[in-house]
Amino acid sequence: MALLKGAGQDVFGTVVDWRSGVARDVAAYIASQQVTVDPFEFADAWRREYVPAMAEVRAGNRGFVGLDVLHRENLDKVLTGLGIDPQSIPAASLDELNLAWHKLDPWPDAVPGLSRLKERFIIAPLSNGNIRLMLDIAKRAGIPWDAILGAEVVRMYKPAPSVYLDTAELLAIEPAELCMVAAHNDDLKAAKACGLKTAFVSRPREHGEAQTKDLFAEGQWDFVASSFIEFADMMLGVGQSKRQ
Repeated sequence: MALLKGAGQDVFGTVVDWRSGVARDVAAYIASQQVTVDPFEFADAWRREYVPAMAEVRAGNRGFVGLDVLHRENLDKVLTGLGIDPQSIPAASLDELNLAWHKLDPWPDAVPGLSRLKERFIIAPLSNGNIRLMLDIAKRAGIPWDAILGAEVVRMYKPAPSVYLDTAELLAIEPAELCMVAAHNDDLKAAKACGLKTAFVSRPREHGEAQTKDLFAEGQWDFVASSFIEFADMMLGVGQSKRQ
């Protein structure tokens, strides 16, 4: 078995709580606009546009653009779906709201666990987020990544194989020496197909109390943990890996 040298993390939902963070900024925004909408429902609607927007890039229907651009376009779609004409709102105001994705809080275990992993392993986001987005999240939350990698560096979105394979190549390690860490089974399935090791970190409240997906590991992942702290213990040899 190849010796693990690095861990790449999915970010939205795995490292940070996107739903609460986006809803927080949406709540402040709609209060100023006198709009009646549940902030969490708004955040969920915004997130639902995420996968279809990236699929257009992966399918070759448009050239690569960063996630900030897709989020901004998707914001217009959400507003339109609520019966609000985005053109009636100053563009600068919507641009500011789009930065909600840059101000997300980490799950409580994320920074301590990643800090422990950093002692021995290369750690970096293997995310669909663009570089500035990842940098802002890291600076605000104190996430100690060694590098910012992922979609914008590769110019493609997960789960395209190039995102996983090129990330390993950029780190000058073999795919089997890189562990993909995610709270999403489909992300891990794609990474495993590329030869990466895989780790499922459970986030049963990513989508709120009514979450029905990704409540548990659904594949034969190399590690299954309830937190980044538990995962760090496994990687550092303090605990034993749990296999599905």
